[in-house]
Amino acid sequence: MNDSIKLNVENISLILQERGRFLTLLDHVSLKIRQGRIHALLGPSGSGKSTLLYTLNRLRQISEGEIYLDNTETRSLNILDLRRRVGLVMQKAIFFSGTVSDNILYGPRIQDKELPDPFHYLELVGLNPDFTNRDPNTLSGGQQQRVSIARALANDPEVLLLDEPTSALDAQASEHLEEVVMQLCQECQLTVVWVTHDLHQARRVAQDVTLLYRGQMLEQGEAADFFAQPITVEGRAYLDGRLGGVE
Repeated sequence: MNDSIKLNVENISLILQERGRFLTLLDHVSLKIRQGRIHALLGPSGSGKSTLLYTLNRLRQISEGEIYLDNTETRSLNILDLRRRVGLVMQKAIFFSGTVSDNILYGPRIQDKELPDPFHYLELVGLNPDFTNRDPNTLSGGQQQRVSIARALANDPEVLLLDEPTSALDAQASEHLEEVVMQLCQECQLTVVWVTHDLHQARRVAQDVTLLYRGQMLEQGEAADFFAQPITVEGRAYLDGRLGGVE
C-alpha cells in the first residue's frame, strides 16, 4: 500500500457573497489524497463534490485553509505549472479548434516544450493512432472523453481530476474508460481524484473515498471499509439512497 500523501487539504472553506448574502459551498473540509490511488468524492447533488475538485487546481479559489501538493501550498505555485501537474477532465469534453493531435499537443505547445508523439497518448487511452487527424467533435462521447484524458496526460500530470467523466456515456463506454484510468493509475503511479454520482462505479474504481454533504466532509477512508460499514448515519443513508441533495 502506498501511504505517501500527494494532496493534503487542510480545513478549507469556500464562501461566496451573492446579493448581500453569504453562501457557504465548502465548510472546513479536510482530506488527504494518497499517491498512486483513485480517490472518489461522493455525496448527493449539491454536496460540493465538483467545487472541491476544482479547488485542487485553483479553478475555484478557497476562502480559507490550505491545499498542499507534495508539501507545497498550491497558492505559492505558478498557476500554469499547477494545472500542468494537476490535470482536469470535465463532465463534457470541450475541444479547441483543430484535429485530435492539435488538442493533445495544446498544453506542450503553450509551454514551449518539445512536442511529444500524440500516438503515444492515444495508445495510453486505448485509441487507434488513425484518430490523430480527425476532428474531435465528430467522435463518440466515449472517444471524446478518452481524447480529453490523452490531452491531460500530454502535460505529464502527477494528479488527474475527473469530474463525472462518464455521466453521459453508455455502460460499455463507461467501463472502457474506467479500465483505462485504473490501468494508468497502476502502471504510471498516477493519482486520481474522481467525482462520481454512480455508487456502482465508485465500488469498481475507488480505493479511497470521501463523503461530502452540504459542503462538509462526513467520512473519509478506504473504499472497502466505507461500502461495508459507513460510520455515520448520513453515510448509511447515502448508501441506501435516502440522503437527499441540496435544493
